[in-house]
Amino acid sequence: MRILGISAFYHDSAAALIENGHIVAAAQEERFTRKKHDASFPANALAYCLAEAGCGMAGVDHVVFYDKPFLKFERLLETYLATSPRGFRSFRMAMPLWIKEKLFQKNLLRKHLGKLAGSKEWSGSLLFSEHHLAHAASAFFPSPFASAAVLTMDGVGEWCTTSLGLGRGNSLEIIKEIRFPHSLGLLYSAFTYYTGFKVNSGEYKVMGLAPYGRPRFAQTILDNLIDLKDDGSFRVDQRYFDYCTGLTMTSPAFHRLFGAEPRKPETPLTQREMDLAASIQAVTEEVVLKLARFARQETGERHLCLAGGVALNCVANGKLLKNRIFDDIWIQPAAGDAGGAVGAALAAWHGHLGKGRLANGRDGMAGAYLGPAYGQGEIERRLAAAGAVYKVLSDSEIIADTVEGLVQGKAVGWMQGRMEFGPRALGGRSILGDPRSPTMQKTLNLKVKYRESFRPFAPSVRREDVAEWFDIDTDSPYMLLVGDVLDRRRLPLGPDEGALFGIDRLNVPRSEIPAVTHVDYSARVQTVHHDTNPRYWELLSAFKERTGCPVLVNTSFNVRGEPIVCTPEDAFRCFMGTEIECLVVGNCFLRKEDQPSALRQDYKECFELD
Repeated sequence: MRILGISAFYHDSAAALIENGHIVAAAQEERFTRKKHDASFPANALAYCLAEAGCGMAGVDHVVFYDKPFLKFERLLETYLATSPRGFRSFRMAMPLWIKEKLFQKNLLRKHLGKLAGSKEWSGSLLFSEHHLAHAASAFFPSPFASAAVLTMDGVGEWCTTSLGLGRGNSLEIIKEIRFPHSLGLLYSAFTYYTGFKVNSGEYKVMGLAPYGRPRFAQTILDNLIDLKDDGSFRVDQRYFDYCTGLTMTSPAFHRLFGAEPRKPETPLTQREMDLAASIQAVTEEVVLKLARFARQETGERHLCLAGGVALNCVANGKLLKNRIFDDIWIQPAAGDAGGAVGAALAAWHGHLGKGRLANGRDGMAGAYLGPAYGQGEIERRLAAAGAVYKVLSDSEIIADTVEGLVQGKAVGWMQGRMEFGPRALGGRSILGDPRSPTMQKTLNLKVKYRESFRPFAPSVRREDVAEWFDIDTDSPYMLLVGDVLDRRRLPLGPDEGALFGIDRLNVPRSEIPAVTHVDYSARVQTVHHDTNPRYWELLSAFKERTGCPVLVNTSFNVRGEPIVCTPEDAFRCFMGTEIECLVVGNCFLRKEDQPSALRQDYKECFELD
């Protein structure tokens, strides 16, 4: 039996297909359309999922959408009525789209699915899951736990913003929830907006900026913006926000409280923004820890599963792990709305159909390698058609030449196997570098990624080596846990270096692996496992044998403002338009200096125009 899950029409559209309870394929639409956070119907992602399963729409038994449009419309309408007439402008802008399309999403979905089926309208079984149930299902059912407490935290679904669920076997029940407008995700997004970053995509920048600041506004937030109780429940004072009624996140009262208007995007960052980021990060961690303690007390469970956009806050996750409230935690790698496609399908399989769970082993997400892969012959044809000059190497040669490039300090584009599902590159579509280099972070940020210099990079490390370098000794395959670099791997700071503050601390080497050591000695760790990504594991092994270091810099294979690459052509374009010096796609090895100079200039200009 096959079930398709769909997330669409708000942000991060995605599709997933399960077959007899096993996740066969999952992908985000943005990877195919090259539109960051594409919210459109995921026609390309669905077509891929069907191709991976070797079937058409005729072979699909159920399609499940990840939320309930009528409940979401009810929330919008009630919010507008409750705040009238303040919200009229926002109401006037939103209603035409709802009346034309979103309110009748069932018909819209059937028409889109009909196109895939080659008919006017698809007439099969179409189901709708509640948004937070889809999140909870995406967290619990693929987890390795027979039973667990399940926390979901995001901006808002229909009404729910935070939920506590209890999963046992193939059953999953939401037992507590916090409802809109009281939202931890929207509170964090308000500070994302206020510090000059883009809501729904810049939250991770705030998290990365936080270690440069001091949480001197944290008590102001707790005294004024959020009334936080000991059980983790909270209320957000709406006088300081505009997301219910207006077109911005924060209100004039918010600006008066913090003494300034929002930072304009792309203007210089100041110590104030760093302190604001540190403050909202500290408050978020406090809320998450209180929610987790209540979840443990309320359910009596020893394990915890997490999903929703807030679950992508790997710093808070790391604090949760360190506090040992639960024996173990598992986080859905596509914790945001994209993961709702997986959760909706699994909720239908287990909840609607009552089917039992599979034995997941480590987990049921297969390392999140659920996207498309390309055979060697197809890679060669596609690269040749793009004008690429490459060498085809044996398996051992591809590893050896890649290690040589890394040791020489080169940035390496690495495209291997199936594409990752979720926001993190995990060694399938990655840019790699030598973590021992004190200049690698700055080089990758400014010359390859074209992004803010303060942004940290993650270390990939073989699972068996992680405890030799970081203060965690647990699986972290999805780069969703932060741990500290071990004391014995750190470098002593001189008196002048220790006195530096804010962004001035960026270029001070802090450990044997400075390129992946943040200014507070933390690192967003990815453990690499031989069974889910053998080639990447072998590369790490060879790098360790050559250098004594089993760690590589791993960042997503894209540039700022673009989705992670999907196809060999995408990889070649990114390689040619940036300062990446080597590209490895399958068994094809490319060096920048071997490429035609005219082609290099064309791609460079293309990126500059973008």
